[in-house]
Amino acid sequence: MKKNISLKSYNSFGVDVISKELYEVYSEDEVLKTLNSLKDRKVFILGGGSNILFTNNVQTPVINVKIKGIKIISENNNHVSVSIGAGEIWDDFVKWAISKNLGGVENLISIPGYVGGAPIQNIGAYGVEIKNVFLSCSGYFIDTLEKKEFKINDCQFSYRSSIFKKSLKNKFIITEVVLQLSKNNHKINKSYKSLNDVIKSKKVKDPTIKDIAEIVSNIRKDKLPDPSIIGNSGSFFKNPIVSQDTLTKLKERFKELVFYKENEVKYKLSAAWLIENCGFKNIKEKNVSVYKNQALVITNLGNATGKEIYSFSQKIKSKVLEKFDILLEEEVNII
Repeated sequence: MKKNISLKSYNSFGVDVISKELYEVYSEDEVLKTLNSLKDRKVFILGGGSNILFTNNVQTPVINVKIKGIKIISENNNHVSVSIGAGEIWDDFVKWAISKNLGGVENLISIPGYVGGAPIQNIGAYGVEIKNVFLSCSGYFIDTLEKKEFKINDCQFSYRSSIFKKSLKNKFIITEVVLQLSKNNHKINKSYKSLNDVIKSKKVKDPTIKDIAEIVSNIRKDKLPDPSIIGNSGSFFKNPIVSQDTLTKLKERFKELVFYKENEVKYKLSAAWLIENCGFKNIKEKNVSVYKNQALVITNLGNATGKEIYSFSQKIKSKVLEKFDILLEEEVNII
């Protein structure tokens, strides 16, 4: 346990807030011992800190999950089931899978954060979400210390959300995630337009998982800043999902509106397009700005406080609502 420690290096925004008590846990035994010692106290669970904006010092005990380990627990001719410790860096796991020629997560390369946070957020990129490969996750209820395994149908996965982000927020601590990867005849997902455009431009006829990972990694480098250099948490807002009726009305007013079909009755608008068309592309305030290559990304240019970043994000949100009558929803967890 560490007392009165800065969380600047524990969050990708690089916001300097103080944790009154920080517990780093490296095993399930340590999780249980820590929870026992904090019984009847509220706690805050912290993974890689890649999807969090701290706006205040943290008075409640913080538990930072650092449980490591990647192992194949079962396999057949076509698939392998892989158990991953919640404290493994997500990108390290993706690179491990690619090195073993195991498919399913190659589109999710270069996403920051820990494996334990992946199902909480139902992370996704370039046409793939973690729910596409998810089998289960295990952990402990904070109040009762009861261990539970959540299968895919238990998790209530939706767009960048899950039961762990809603009704079980800060009530359950994930220690292990089990994913199913493909061994043979893996079907490459190249449905995402920007990914498919690069594949066509490079004239890659039958891309491998390594090809996809390399292309996605390069696209992300062009669009997103490295949080170790420029503080950020990736996409700050979700892309709004609207009805056909709302889309039709918007298209009548804004001919260049960017949108994608979500399903038979819903459409996903480009939040980046909405933000750009509210004039925020080259706007900055003090040490906060919208990233020049991707309007969905808000950056900490120096020593911005969490409150400054949050205030800037709310100005964007307010302007988009005023101009488009669309209420943006934060993808980032505001603490």
